[in-house]
Amino acid sequence: MREQLTEHDVKKIEEEIEYRKLVVRKEAIEAVKEARAHGDLSENFEYHAAKKDKNRNESRIRYLERMLKTAKIVKDTSAADEAGLNNLVEVYFPEDDETDTFKLVTSIRGNSLDGKISIESPLGKAILKKHVGDRVKVHVNDDYSYEVEIRSIQKTTDDTDDKIRSY
Repeated sequence: MREQLTEHDVKKIEEEIEYRKLVVRKEAIEAVKEARAHGDLSENFEYHAAKKDKNRNESRIRYLERMLKTAKIVKDTSAADEAGLNNLVEVYFPEDDETDTFKLVTSIRGNSLDGKISIESPLGKAILKKHVGDRVKVHVNDDYSYEVEIRSIQKTTDDTDDKIRSY
């Protein structure tokens, strides 16, 4: 599956890769060297932990580089009256008689516990490019779907606080 990323997402990922290669990698190699110097490697917990941290860092670098190679770049702009990336969308759930506000983000920044809904999630797909007052059906799977109504859209473009999720 190809990740949908904005130019800003790509920049953040490139910054993380550079930091991991220049800073974290050196620290991890030093930690392995220091732990190795403590003697018997078969019972050296510090050595095994340092190797695990080093491998985790290398794995994260490969994951991010692969993501950049296969990513589809999407625009984070939308018409003035439609829901788009980085917009706060107030959604009414008639089934539960509740209203929630979500920020539409790319999947790399999605965090439903923090109110950030990915544009690749069922709810995100359903409300993306819709307008205030629109009632849309959210298809969760073949057996279940529900309706929501868009109550308001607040245009925002600032995504500097949005963290890139780890895997």
